[in-house]
Parts: sequence; C-alpha cells; structure tokens
Amino acid sequence: MQDFLFIVGGLTLLIAGGNWLLKAAVDLSLKLKIPKIVIGMTVVSFATSAPELIVSINAALDGFPDLALGNVVGSNIANLGLVLAITILLSPIDVSKSFYTTDWPVMTLASLLFFFFIYFDGVLQQYEGIAMVVFLFIFLVYLLRFQKPAVIDDEDEPDIMLPTYKTALFLGLGGGALWGGSELLINGAVGMATVFGVSERVIAVTIVSVGTSIPELAASIIAVIKKEKAISLGNLIGSNIFNLLAVLGITSIITPIPVMDQGLLTNDIFWMLGISFLILPLVFIPKGLRLGWRDGLILVSVYLLFIYFTIA
Repeated sequence: MQDFLFIVGGLTLLIAGGNWLLKAAVDLSLKLKIPKIVIGMTVVSFATSAPELIVSINAALDGFPDLALGNVVGSNIANLGLVLAITILLSPIDVSKSFYTTDWPVMTLASLLFFFFIYFDGVLQQYEGIAMVVFLFIFLVYLLRFQKPAVIDDEDEPDIMLPTYKTALFLGLGGGALWGGSELLINGAVGMATVFGVSERVIAVTIVSVGTSIPELAASIIAVIKKEKAISLGNLIGSNIFNLLAVLGITSIITPIPVMDQGLLTNDIFWMLGISFLILPLVFIPKGLRLGWRDGLILVSVYLLFIYFTIA
C-alpha cells in the first residue's frame, strides 16, 4: 500500500512540476530572446534529466552499476518510443532543417560514443566520462550561439512575460517537484517490482526508466496542450543527449561504471541505437518533415517489442 501511495504521489508532483517548469522555460526564452527549442534542450532538459542523474550517481556509488546504466539506456528508449510517441499521437509536429542537420545527429553521435566506450570492455571509465562531458559542453556552446528553431510552432496569442521572481520561483518549484516526484515514483515502483523478484537490470530498463521519463512525458504533454511544440521536441532530444553525456558522463567521472548483466550489451543498447536511428526516416516518411500519428504508432510498437524481448 505504501509503494502504491508513493507512485500516486510521485505522479502528482511530476505533473505539477512539468507545468511549472514549462512556464519558466517559455518565459526565459522570451526574456533572453532565445529560440524556445534551445531553452527546451538546455533548461528543461537538464531539469527533467535530474532524476536520472541522481538515481545513476546513487546507484553507482551504492554498488548497483546496472541500475545506473539501465536507467539511462531505458530512459532514452522510453523518451522516443513512449514519450515522443504519445506527444505526436496527441498532435503532429512539423520539423525544419536544423532538426536533422544538428539536433538528431548530435543525439545519434552521443549514442554511438556511449556504445563504443562501453561495448568492447564492458566498463565506462573516468576518462571516457570526461570526454562525454567535454562533448556536451561543446554542443551547448554551439547550440546557444548558432541553433535556430527546429520546430514550426502553431500560431498562438502573444506571450506575456512574467516578473523575474515568478520565473525563478516556477523554475525552482518545477525542478524540485520533478526531482521529488521521480524519487517517490521510483521508490514505489522498485518496491512493488522487488516483491515479484524481477532482476535489477530489468527493473532499471523498464520500471525505473519509465519512472525517470515521466518528467519528460509531463513536460511534453503540457507543452503540446499549450501549443509549445518546440519545447516538447527539444526537451526530448535534449534529455537523451543529457542522459548519455551528462548523467553517465558525470557518474563515470565520480566512479567507473562496469556492466554486470550482459543483457545490457546484447539487448538494451541495440534497442537504444535502433530507435535513435529510426527517428530520421520517420521525419520524412510518409509525409516529409513531419511527425504524425502513424509515426507515433510505429514508435509505440517498437517500444512494446523492446519491453517484450527484455522481460521474456
């Protein structure tokens, strides 16, 4: 009963946090005259990746490396196969050139970098973590200097800027609620799963990863409802980049992360690479430069297949 209450409480905090964080992100983009997708890929992405970072660092330090790795790999799969799918099932997203010339290539490159670092020796070393964080820093510098909007927003009524103290308040409340809500959700989900004797890796890539992807889901759905699609798409791409380069990069700098369960290398990591590559053709087929409900159905189907082969 306690685990169930943790899950309900966590979801409530996550939905509220997503709303607050979105308000702050939109207002920051107005105040700083920065494209909304840049805010989505920096401020919102970092805040919604905070649960993965906290979980991964704690798991690695406590001697549960598969929880740290599986959490990030599973979250990246869930962000595209579940969160993006639900987002475009609710409302299609029109995509412009900078999405596939900058944002998607960086996400894919980060995925390949992680793959080559960990696949051959089964350990994410400290120097590899440093390389990942340096790559993230270079990308962010480029993003803030050169990035142009990668999503065409619907026409909406003009935005009114909030007082600075309200922006800071929403940012703090949003980030705190997302962190606290994710912690409650993870504790409840892991508690319930442990009762059924599910392995650490399977828990990490399914239940925990979905739990830490709930902030992305909450922020993206609220963004779509408020017609801020640039935030929703940028948030998801940015979160995947942050998960790999920041979460695993910082965690492995603190302590090397070895692979304990080989299923991560023989199954999970290939699903993560596959769904990352899949996004690009979906943007062009069947209708160019658009992600619609058919693409959402394909992504959900891929995610369900991943769950099936992981649990089976």
